[in-house]
Amino acid sequence: MDNIITAARVSESQRMDVADEHFGIRFPITVEPMIYQFATQLSSAYSGGYWHFYTLSNGGFYMAPDMAETFEVIADNGYQGSMSAEALGITACLYAFSNLSFINGQFGEKCAERYHQLYEFAMQHPEAAAIRAAID
Repeated sequence: MDNIITAARVSESQRMDVADEHFGIRFPITVEPMIYQFATQLSSAYSGGYWHFYTLSNGGFYMAPDMAETFEVIADNGYQGSMSAEALGITACLYAFSNLSFINGQFGEKCAERYHQLYEFAMQHPEAAAIRAAID
């Protein structure tokens, strides 16, 4: 890998600032609920909980459940397998960012950019094969 992308957990005091920086007012209204919706659709075992926010060294963002368990995931594309909570969060974010990228204007463009930044990170993740299979 030429360019290793790193993730840094966002501190409690910076969460809203980081979310606003990446998505503006649409984060709590559109982005965050859609991510939770996709997590629920991908894994029937996911039933809510606290999520951590992460920034990426390439300018990206993702969020993932603060859980130690592994989730059985079934995607609409036929993928079935197990994922850590982090991989489930990354996958749910990729689904949400992709869907939101089709909105016209700057917000859609920003979501497309966040998708590509997160995808680049996801392909370096230890669970890259499962993430890729779930989103392809």
